[in-house]
Amino acid sequence: MKKILLLLIIAMSAQAKNTTPNLDNFITQVAKNNNLDEKSIRLILKQAQKKQSIIDAMNRPAEKKKQWHEYRNIFLKQKRITQGAKFWEKHAKTLTAVSQKTGVPTEIIVAIIGVETNYGGNKGSYRVIDALYTLAFHYPKRSKFFMAELEKFLVLTTKEKISALETKGSYAGAMGFGQFMPSSYLMYAVDYDKDGQRDLLNNVDDAIASVANYFKAHGWKKGQSIAHKAYTDKKFTALKKQELKPSLTVKELAKLGYHTKIKLDENTTVSLTQLQQKDHKDYWFALHNFYVITRYNHSEMYAMAVYQLAQEIKQLKNK
Repeated sequence: MKKILLLLIIAMSAQAKNTTPNLDNFITQVAKNNNLDEKSIRLILKQAQKKQSIIDAMNRPAEKKKQWHEYRNIFLKQKRITQGAKFWEKHAKTLTAVSQKTGVPTEIIVAIIGVETNYGGNKGSYRVIDALYTLAFHYPKRSKFFMAELEKFLVLTTKEKISALETKGSYAGAMGFGQFMPSSYLMYAVDYDKDGQRDLLNNVDDAIASVANYFKAHGWKKGQSIAHKAYTDKKFTALKKQELKPSLTVKELAKLGYHTKIKLDENTTVSLTQLQQKDHKDYWFALHNFYVITRYNHSEMYAMAVYQLAQEIKQLKNK
């Protein structure tokens, strides 16, 4: 019996080793796929470090651990609202031009940068190479995703002349004012000032244009609303948590006892967003543009924080 158990443990150990991504194979494949110098990639990754603090951070994102009333208080502080109005004032020319071109409201662009990095004040303290290496090779449940991002990062550093060893970002490897992952950087970044480099790390104009371009590419509908506060009647039917993508019509929700004070076309498709306050739930009709915000971060609490921060900044700016 002991012998069988020992053989089983050895087999399981071997299986575990086989599922661990192979760094040498990764380096060879990345160099081949992207016409990069294999020795250079090897030298870069030789200096990458595994950081346990990155793994720990991945296991406790605020969106999963906090309720809405706690999460909201992180981003809807008066200081962040005031700084947002100042950021808008300082970069008004670029923001206005970009908003007019893309159809994405200025306050949404400002709020994204406010939520992501406090208007550039906190772009992250981890080396991106350490974050992506750690999560690609030492975080099995997301290994495939982060291996792809690590490959994109190595391409990005060459294409945009970014330092592979000095660039810093979040614990997940997101960079710059708007915290773009490498794949998003490559796909959606804009060289707004036409200086030959898409610099989302230090060039705020490029960052502003890139955030707006991201939303435009994900289907932002110009001039359409984002979300409307809802209320329930006495006979409302409790619903389970809804998908982020709108799937219920206003008419269907009215039959279930959910309404808004703003008159909406009964055929408009929405998602019923339910957010937990201390002693009650807030209900919102989340429209298509709300869903687009969740393409930046797949969380309804994130999208609502962006939306509400945007409204507060706009209100202060108009004063």
